[in-house]
Amino acid sequence: MQKIGVFVCWCGSNIAATVDVKAVAESAYDIPGVVYATNYQYMCSENGQSLIKNAVKEYGLTGIVVASCSPRMHEATFRKTAQAAGLNPYMVEIANIREQCSWVHKDMDTATAKAKVLLRTAVSKLTLDQPLTAGTSPVTKRALVIGGGIAGIQTALDIADAGYKVDIVEKKPTIGGKMAQLDKTFPTLDCAACILTPKMVDVSANENINIYSYSEVESVSGFVGNFDVKIRRKARYVKEDLCTGCGSCMAKCPSKKALNEFNMGLNTRTAIYIPFAQAIPNVAVIDPQSCIKLKTGKCGLCQKICEAKAIDYEQKDEIIEEKYGAIVAATGYNPIKLDKFGELGYDLYPDVITSLEYERLMNAAGPTKGHVLRPSDGKEPKRIIFVQCVGSRGQSCRDKSYCSKICCMYTAKHAMMTKDHYPDTDVKVFYIDVRTPGKNFDEFYRRAVEEYGVEYIKGQVGKIYEEDGQLKVQGSDLLANKQLTLDADLVVLAVAIEPDETARKVATMLTASMDTNDFFTEAHAKLRPVESPTAGVFLSGVCQGPKDVPETVSQASAAAAKVIGLLSKDELTGNPCVAHADPLLCNGCSQCANVCPYGAITYVEEEVRGVGVREVRRFARVNEAVCQGCGACTVTCPSGAMDLKGFTNRQIMAEVDAICK
Repeated sequence: MQKIGVFVCWCGSNIAATVDVKAVAESAYDIPGVVYATNYQYMCSENGQSLIKNAVKEYGLTGIVVASCSPRMHEATFRKTAQAAGLNPYMVEIANIREQCSWVHKDMDTATAKAKVLLRTAVSKLTLDQPLTAGTSPVTKRALVIGGGIAGIQTALDIADAGYKVDIVEKKPTIGGKMAQLDKTFPTLDCAACILTPKMVDVSANENINIYSYSEVESVSGFVGNFDVKIRRKARYVKEDLCTGCGSCMAKCPSKKALNEFNMGLNTRTAIYIPFAQAIPNVAVIDPQSCIKLKTGKCGLCQKICEAKAIDYEQKDEIIEEKYGAIVAATGYNPIKLDKFGELGYDLYPDVITSLEYERLMNAAGPTKGHVLRPSDGKEPKRIIFVQCVGSRGQSCRDKSYCSKICCMYTAKHAMMTKDHYPDTDVKVFYIDVRTPGKNFDEFYRRAVEEYGVEYIKGQVGKIYEEDGQLKVQGSDLLANKQLTLDADLVVLAVAIEPDETARKVATMLTASMDTNDFFTEAHAKLRPVESPTAGVFLSGVCQGPKDVPETVSQASAAAAKVIGLLSKDELTGNPCVAHADPLLCNGCSQCANVCPYGAITYVEEEVRGVGVREVRRFARVNEAVCQGCGACTVTCPSGAMDLKGFTNRQIMAEVDAICK
């Protein structure tokens, strides 16, 4: 006979303010199997856990129900408490009366009644629970970092410095990401390249780090500690082990009309190119869309002059298979496309540019060698207007609902740098609100206004157009309560940022969660901010949400610390809540194997014996070391042969029956 103990938590006033915790505890005695019930202010505290341990021993409890917050918060805590008291840790059930009661109901009677139902439901399931034993699996001591921007670089360096092997997969020909395109970083105005490129060199020189540039992850299977990954190394038509990066091929290439992606299309490049001078690896790549040889079979000049014999027009994509213990997503971001913002004239007027394009104009290695020149005529602009929050903060149905977080600061940076280089330039900024939440950020913004004399206009820009060859900016000044039409020589749009277009594809392969904006979702915003809900998958940088460089680097190191903690273990304790098949019911249809995302189900033919049954049958068999207990197979099985330990069909139906009483 089950002896169940019930422990109702106040959660301070989080629960107790809306739920009558004493009444909930007392109601437990009306449920068959409950021999002890109590309530306490903080059940997860040391005193609360001691209360549970003492009750287990005193009353000989065989299982416990804790009515408290979400199991995502403290289920592991209470399982450890039960284990310390001599109970099987899987004889613990959580009734979530915080998120599902006190946080969603204002009326105490309603919340209390619902809490009693949830408690009864948890007890009903517990009466059918069986002790479970977790298995173990070995850990592959190698990490994969998807993305080679500053987030991926910092994560890889930290993991490698701890002595573990790391592979970086970067889809572009070089690592460096968006930071490689920047001129200065706020709030210190440090040279971005001076910070980034030494780290890139460190990555290249670190014997524990392997770079797969111009590559993409093709598929991911397996589970935490034992991921099987296929990586597609795209043909760059240049042999990495032979190319010296001398640049002679670029100097002689006759195809010079391809837009330079690194310079945001502000100038052109050759068909064979190295993205920028400090690229890692410093190896050329051929753009097959621009190369005359690859398109027509003619030319081949670069191959003829390459002394290293590195050019290989016959090179094909290569698939590399590798095993990893942990995977870090660091897929980064992109500025949003402006095709839906026709009123701002981005596609109509060459002198309306984005902030990242302005960054390249100001960069000494950029298309204009650091001189801010109008794209239309190459002249220095005397009146520059910056427009904030383009596509951010849900101002219209086209906008992202979130604040992109970095725009206020990089606009202040651009304004100050412009005044530094061109003191006579008239600089104005249209803004909605100025948001400066970081260390020394507000002081940085005030310098732009007070020291540099940048004029900030609170209001939105409604239209940018050209009249008699003059660029016009029409907007509102909310503080002066008037409409403005200002002349501008150059308009810079601070556009919203969004996750890289590969993020959703990567998340699908990793079975990781994403929000409605395609940012990766962390396991818990406060308790597990750099972990994905998928075990063994970690998050680094802007793939999880908008961040500046300091915050990105901090999160990258945090993700690395979590990876190091995982790889330091020789084996991992698995989840005992795994699927299992009843061979007497299984009809061998393979539907469960088809939906299993982990490849944990295979089929065998063996003799099956039962009451009145003795025959050779084909039935499913679950590899418990691989199964992650997702339950997809149980809902797919047409014959009801698949069940999930800890969440059996009987247990689920017992919960339903308890709710309906």
